[in-house]
Amino acid sequence: MQPGNKQQLNDMRRHYSRWWVVLLLCGVVLGSSTCTTTPDTPARFDDDNPIKVGLLHSLSGTLAISEIPVRDAALLAIDELNAAGGVLGRKVVPVVADGASDWDIFAEEARRLIREEEVATIFGCWTSASRKAVLPVVEAENALLWYPVQYEGLEQSPNIIYLGATTNQQIIPAIDYLLDQNYRRFFLLGSDYVFPRTANEIIKAQLRAQQGVMVGETYKPLGATDFAGVIAFMQIAQPDVVINTLNGDSNVAFFQQFEAAGYTAAELPLLSVSIAEEEIRAIGAEHLVNHLAAWNYFQTTDTPANAAFVAAYREKYGERRVTSDPIEAMYVGVHLWALAVERAGTTDVDAVRAAARGLEFAAPEGHVTIDPDTQHLYKTVRIGQIKPDGQFAEIWNSGAPVEPDPFLLNYPWADEFHLDDALME
Repeated sequence: MQPGNKQQLNDMRRHYSRWWVVLLLCGVVLGSSTCTTTPDTPARFDDDNPIKVGLLHSLSGTLAISEIPVRDAALLAIDELNAAGGVLGRKVVPVVADGASDWDIFAEEARRLIREEEVATIFGCWTSASRKAVLPVVEAENALLWYPVQYEGLEQSPNIIYLGATTNQQIIPAIDYLLDQNYRRFFLLGSDYVFPRTANEIIKAQLRAQQGVMVGETYKPLGATDFAGVIAFMQIAQPDVVINTLNGDSNVAFFQQFEAAGYTAAELPLLSVSIAEEEIRAIGAEHLVNHLAAWNYFQTTDTPANAAFVAAYREKYGERRVTSDPIEAMYVGVHLWALAVERAGTTDVDAVRAAARGLEFAAPEGHVTIDPDTQHLYKTVRIGQIKPDGQFAEIWNSGAPVEPDPFLLNYPWADEFHLDDALME
C-alpha cells in the first residue's frame, strides 16, 4: 500500500516502535542455538500436517539463467529448517512453479499456488514486471510474497516483503561512487521493462543534480542478442562509464560483443546492477574482468555466516556452483519467514506480517532488519570489481546497513524533479 503523502510516511517513520528479536537458526543468526536435530538425526514430522510454501521462479525462458539458482537457495534453506525440526514442529514442503519468463504466467501460477495448493506464503519473482504481475494477486488473496531482487523502488505493499535493495541501497550510492571517481559522462543501457526504465529516470535526475551528464540511453527487449547498434551508439556518444541494467541472457551476447569491439574495462568501464556471480559464470569471467557491479552481497563477503552459507550451498549443489546477491536474499527470506511464523505461532498472513516487523537477522551479507514501515530490509551497500576467477573484489561499502527509502523522501533532488509524483501514479 503506497502512502497517501510523504509527510504521513515521515510521521510514521518518526514514531514507529521496533521489535527486536534475539535469534539463532542453525548457527546463522544471533543468540544461542535452539536446533535440536542434525542431519544425522533427522526430524520426525506429522506428514499429514506439513506447511506448504510456493517457490515461483522462471525455470525456463530468458530469465532461467538467473532464477533457477535463486530457487535452489530457497530449497537449501527449507532443507535446513526441516533438519532443525521444521517450523512450528511441522515439515516445510516446497511447491515449485515455473513463471517461464512470462509475466502473465507468473500471475496465473501465483493464483494457483494460493488457491489450489493452499501455500502458506510465496517466495519468488525476479523482474519488476513479474513482481508487478503478482502484486495484485497477493493483495486480492491476502497472501505474502517474499521478493529477493533489487528493484527500482517507488512501491510498497503490505503483501510483499522486499528482501533486495531499493534504489537508495544500490543504484544511488553507485552513482555517487562513480561521480566521486570523476566519471561525468554516463551511458544508460537496459532491458526494455519497468526496472531499467524507472531506475534510469532516477539516475538522470541524480546526474542533473550532481553535475553528471547523460550522453546516451537505449533499451533492448529481454532476450535480445544483437548489440551492434548499441555499441555503435556508444562509440559516437563517448561516455566515461556505462550503467548496465540488462537482465537475463542478453548480458551474455552484450559483453561478448562489447569485448569483440575492442572495449576493455580500462577504456570504458561498465557498472552493472543485475550481473552477479551466477551471470558471470554464464557469460565467462574473461569477458568481464575489472568491470564493476553494485550489490549488497558478494560470495567473497567476509562474515562467519557467509562462510557457512557458501559451504552449505556448495555441499548441496556442487563445488562449481556460486552464490550471489539474489541467491543470498532468497535464502535469508526463507529463514526470516520461518522466524516470523515461530514468533507468531501460526502461518496466518496477518499474524506473520505483524511478527516480521523489526525482525533482525545475522545474514551472510551482514546484519539485516525488516523495516516495520516499508517492509524493506536495512542493507549494507557494496561495490565490487570482477576478478579473473569470476568473483568480486569489494572496493567500497557503506560501512553500515542503510535504511530503505523506496520513495526517495530523503533526496531533495527527487522532489525537485517530481520523480515520486511522476512514477508513483
